[in-house]
Amino acid sequence: MAVPTRAAAPDGWEPDPSWGTDEQVDRAVALLASRPLVVLTGAGLSTDSGIPDYRGPGARPRLPMTYAEFVSGPTARRRYWARSHVGWGRMRQAEPNAGHRAVARLGAELVITQNVDGLHERAGTSPLVPLHGRISEVVCLSCGTLSDRADLHRTLEQLNPGFAEQHADALVNPDGDVELDDTDGFVVPDCPVCGGVLKPHVVFFGENVAPDVVERCFAAVDALAAEPGRSALLVAGSSLAVMSGLRFVRRAARAGVSVVVVNRGWTRGDDLADVRVQAGVADVLTAVADARA
Repeated sequence: MAVPTRAAAPDGWEPDPSWGTDEQVDRAVALLASRPLVVLTGAGLSTDSGIPDYRGPGARPRLPMTYAEFVSGPTARRRYWARSHVGWGRMRQAEPNAGHRAVARLGAELVITQNVDGLHERAGTSPLVPLHGRISEVVCLSCGTLSDRADLHRTLEQLNPGFAEQHADALVNPDGDVELDDTDGFVVPDCPVCGGVLKPHVVFFGENVAPDVVERCFAAVDALAAEPGRSALLVAGSSLAVMSGLRFVRRAARAGVSVVVVNRGWTRGDDLADVRVQAGVADVLTAVADARA
């Protein structure tokens, strides 16, 4: 299934005032305190680690590169890798925040993350499905060889000395790249194994999430459905604006699994939530983790 263009909040959308109350947080914590649980996280979880999100308060309008554009030719790939090279040098320095550490303590049946930043892994979260891949890995589109992004970063530094320092003030995007137009002359290496095109091991817009990854997530949600009314799906820090994550919420809701959505700002799953919380994601997750301890 191709990842579609992100949906946007309806014009004039305003949160229900009750969503931000202490009573609503208490409702969410009580519901999640002891139930079998699947967690779905999004970019809003990593903002406290210094990585901007897509649709939270103050988020900049953003049109990420599509898969079709990436494979269209060397100019697009040069633009992508130049921007990503500068951004990766900063993103890899980000540390897990209290929200990531709380998720690792939840004892969830499965954590599904739409984030590619690797912060859940560094917080020790398991079991974990990185739905959209890992920015820390690189894949060759010809031979399929996986390699470490850190190795490519060193190669790009050698091929483009001083480039990252020259653009140190460029604004970082949620995808791990930066706002940058001056990419002419940036040198991108080919796959060292076969000479093919190198791509970050993440799902671009217009690209498919691997079927086995999707099935693993559906299986975890379906297992919750065996206990309808006594299990829960928790969404934390995601607007659910793309179907890749929303489909799991819809599946859970249809099966009678309780849905809790914690996010600052509109989400596409607001109408599916049994409890909707408009509050700091890390604070709520910490309270839930403490209740489940």
